[in-house]
Amino acid sequence: MSPNNWNQGIIDEFRANNGKVGGRFEGKTLLLLHTTGAKSHKPHVNPAAYVKDGDRYVVIASMGGAPTNPDWYYNIVANPTVTVEVGTEEFQAEAKVIKDEAERARLYNKMAEMMPAFNGYRQKTSRVIPVITLESKP
Repeated sequence: MSPNNWNQGIIDEFRANNGKVGGRFEGKTLLLLHTTGAKSHKPHVNPAAYVKDGDRYVVIASMGGAPTNPDWYYNIVANPTVTVEVGTEEFQAEAKVIKDEAERARLYNKMAEMMPAFNGYRQKTSRVIPVITLESKP
């Protein structure tokens, strides 16, 4: 199954069940991240695990520990205004890549506490995995 088909299945299940999905994401916090393509300028939707940090949603551009960042990471760098779906709520947010290493590590560790698979992702790759915060726009 292609990643796009796999993602579409998760997106469909998310929307059909008020933001809840089964399988490997059952019981985990998941959001849908709407980005604008960095090159194509077309809309894209990607499911992403998240952890809350105050009012911010935190997502990790881990791509399962792959050697490269996911496409959606480059989309938010080019176009940081995104739309987020969480549960039945949808809102615009500003995506910010965390540059401060201590803050990046703190937020990454917070995600890894909730979803231990993230510990393995950082061990599988030599790249520094980006951490992104999503803050609701007024």
